[in-house]
Amino acid sequence: MTIRLATPADLPALLTLLKKVIPLMREAGNLQWDDHYPNVTVFREDISKEQLWVADVDGQLAGVAALTEDQEPEYAQVGFDLSQRAIVTHRLAVDPAFRGQGVAAALLAQAEQIAKERSVSFLRIDTNSENQVTQKLFPKLGYRYAGEITLSFRPGLRFLAYEKAL
Repeated sequence: MTIRLATPADLPALLTLLKKVIPLMREAGNLQWDDHYPNVTVFREDISKEQLWVADVDGQLAGVAALTEDQEPEYAQVGFDLSQRAIVTHRLAVDPAFRGQGVAAALLAQAEQIAKERSVSFLRIDTNSENQVTQKLFPKLGYRYAGEITLSFRPGLRFLAYEKAL
C-alpha cells in the first residue's frame, strides 16, 4: 500500500468510491455524507491545496483522507483550543473491498507524519455518532474521545470529536 497525494487523475476513482461508501453509510444510519457532500468540487479544492491523500493498493484507490489544518469552529464545544495548530482529518473513507486491511490506519499515520514534519502537537478528527467502525478505530490508534459536537454545515446530526496529543 502506498499513501500519496491525490491528483486530478484520481477524481473518477474518488467519485466511484463515494458511490460505494455512501449507500453503506446510510444503511448503518450514518447520514454524514450524501449526494451533495463530499463532491467533486470539494475533492478538486483539496487536491489544489495538496491536502488530499489516497491509499493506493496495486493501482487501485483503496481509501482517501483530507489532512488539513482546518478546524471546525464547533470543536470549541468540547474544549479544544482552536488557537493551537492541529492536523485535522476530514473526509476519511475506505473502499469496502479494502476494509480490514489497515487503510484507514495508514491514512491516519500519514496525518501523524505531517504533524511531526510541521511541528504540530495535536491530531483532531470527528465522526458521525452512528459510525461504529471509527469509534472503535480512533481509540486503538491513540485518539482520546473529547465529547459530542454539532456541525453547522450538517444540521440535525451529532458528531463525536477525538484528539491525539503527540
